[in-house]
Amino acid sequence: MSSRNPSYTNPKPCKHLEDYKLRHGLSGYKSIQKHLKATPHGRTSVEMLNTGVPRCNSCNGFQGRLYLCLICNSISCLDHTLLHTQSEDGHDLAVDIERAELYCCVCCDQVYDPDFDKVVMSKHNMGVPRDDKHGDESIGERLVKRRRLGLDVAEELVDLKKSKQLVSMRDRRDKSCYPLGLRGLNNLGSTCFMNSVLQALLHAPPFRNYFLSEGHNHEACRRRSGDRLCLSCDIDVVFSAVFSGDRAPYSPAHFLYSWWQHSANLASYEQQDAHEFFISVLDGIHEKEDKSRNRNRDGGDCQCIAHRVFSGLLRSDVTCMTCGSTSTTYDPCVDISVDLDTSNFSPTDIVNKRSKPNENSSISTLLGCLDLFTRQEKLGSEQKLFCETCQEMRDSVKQMSIRRLPLVLCLHIKRFEHSPVRKMSRKIDRYLQFPFSLDMTPYLSSSIVRNRFGNRIFSVEGDESDIITDFEIFAVVTHSGTLESGHYVTYLRLRNRWYKCDDAWITEVDEEIVRASQCYMMFYVQKMLYQKADEDLSSLPLSPRRHAYLPIGGCCERLFK
Repeated sequence: MSSRNPSYTNPKPCKHLEDYKLRHGLSGYKSIQKHLKATPHGRTSVEMLNTGVPRCNSCNGFQGRLYLCLICNSISCLDHTLLHTQSEDGHDLAVDIERAELYCCVCCDQVYDPDFDKVVMSKHNMGVPRDDKHGDESIGERLVKRRRLGLDVAEELVDLKKSKQLVSMRDRRDKSCYPLGLRGLNNLGSTCFMNSVLQALLHAPPFRNYFLSEGHNHEACRRRSGDRLCLSCDIDVVFSAVFSGDRAPYSPAHFLYSWWQHSANLASYEQQDAHEFFISVLDGIHEKEDKSRNRNRDGGDCQCIAHRVFSGLLRSDVTCMTCGSTSTTYDPCVDISVDLDTSNFSPTDIVNKRSKPNENSSISTLLGCLDLFTRQEKLGSEQKLFCETCQEMRDSVKQMSIRRLPLVLCLHIKRFEHSPVRKMSRKIDRYLQFPFSLDMTPYLSSSIVRNRFGNRIFSVEGDESDIITDFEIFAVVTHSGTLESGHYVTYLRLRNRWYKCDDAWITEVDEEIVRASQCYMMFYVQKMLYQKADEDLSSLPLSPRRHAYLPIGGCCERLFK
C-alpha cells in the first residue's frame, strides 16, 4: 500500500451534471430516448417528430450545432445555449441533436455520463435483431445485414424524392471504404484535446508500427504497481481497440484515468491544451519505458519509443556583437514551437495552394514561420550574456537551427498569447498556409551556418549531408472557437485521402477543407516512411484474418462473401 499516491483523487465530473441528476435522476434521459434515431453503422442523432427542420427558438437559425434542453425540450443554437440557461433556472443540460451527446450549457462543452451512454446504446440495440446464429458472424457481416434491413424498410416508406436522396447517400457510403484504424473516440467530457492528439499518435507510422508489432505488450508488461498505471500499457490497449476492426466509437476512459495518474496537475474535466497533453503523454511513456534500454546505451540517446520517433536536436548559437565569438548549445526536443509569421506572404512561398481564405483575414505561411524561427534575433539589453572572450557582459544575437530531424516532426503553432503585463490572454486567428510536402533542408544547422557566412564555409561540424529532409504531412490538429470555449478536431491523411476525426465522428473530406482549417499542431513524417506506411497498410502486424479495409455501413460487401 505504500506505493499508492494518497494525494491523488479522481476528478469530479461537471457539477451541473451532478445537480441535474440529483434533481431529475434519469427521467430526462429516458424521455428523450424515443426521439433518438440510430443508424446501422453506429451513428445516433435526435429526431424531433412533426417539427421539420429543427431551428433555434431564439433566432430561428438552423445551421450549425443545435441543442435540445433536457428540461423543457426547447432548441437552442450554440450562441443561445448560455442565454437559455441564464433565463431558465436549472436548465443547464442539453443534448446535441446531430450527435446525441450531452452538452453543459454553463460550461459550454460536452460532458460524459455513462448512464446517458447506456440509454443511447440501448436505443441502438432496439433496432438490431438478435438471434443465436449471429454469434458466429463478424462485426462487418452484422453491419451489412443491418444496413440491408434498414434499406428494405425505408424503401417501402419513402416517396420518390426521398428515394433519390437515399440512393445518393448510398453511393456516398460506397466511397467510404475507410482504412483500418479509423475509429471515432467518444468525448468523455471536454476531452476533445485528448482525442485529437490520440488520433495523430495512432496513425504516426513508426509509433503505430511499434505498438502493433508487440513493441509493448500490455498483457506481458509486469511494471504496474499500486494505483500508478503504466501509460504505455494503456496506449497499447487503445491501439488494440482501434485496430481491431470494430467501427463503433471507442471510449478511452481507462487511458484518460491513467494519464490523470501521470499528470495529476492536469487531472480534471476541464478543457486542456492539446499541445500540453501531447508533451505530457510522451513524458509519461518516457518515464515508464524500460530503463535498461538507456543503460545499454552508455549515456547515449534515449531509446524509449517516444524519443526514437519524435526526438530531434536543436542548435542555439549566441554570438557576441563585440568580438564575434560564438557559444553553441544543443537541446533535445520532441516538437518545434513556432510563432505565426506576420509578414506579407508571397505566392511563391505557398506550396500546393488551391483554396484561398477570406480576403479580409490575415495570412501566414508555414515556411515563413520556420524562417522566423531560424532568423537571427538580437537579444535585449536586459538579456546581455557573459562573453568568455571579452570577460564581461555583452550585447549578443541568437540564432536557432535544427541539428537533427526526428522521424516524425511535430510543429506547434503558437496561437495562444499570454501577456503577464496586461494580465490577459488571447487567441490568434491568423490563417496559415502550409505545404503537404515539406523540405527541411533550409532550416538545418549546416544550411543556417553556411548562410550566415555567405556560403563561404564548405564543411560544417556535424554536416547533415546524409540526413533525410523530405517530409510528408499525415495529421493536422486544428482548434476552432475562442480561448475560453474552443474545440479540437484532427484531419488524417491516409493513402492521400483526408479524413476528419471529430471525436466520435469520422468523415472523408476534401483537402480544401483541411487547408482552410485553423491548424494548431501539424505532424510530418519522413517521406520514405510515409510511402512505406501506405504500402504496409494492407499488411499491418495483426491477425492474418484482418483486412486493410473493413466495411462501414455495408460497403465492401465482397469481403464477406
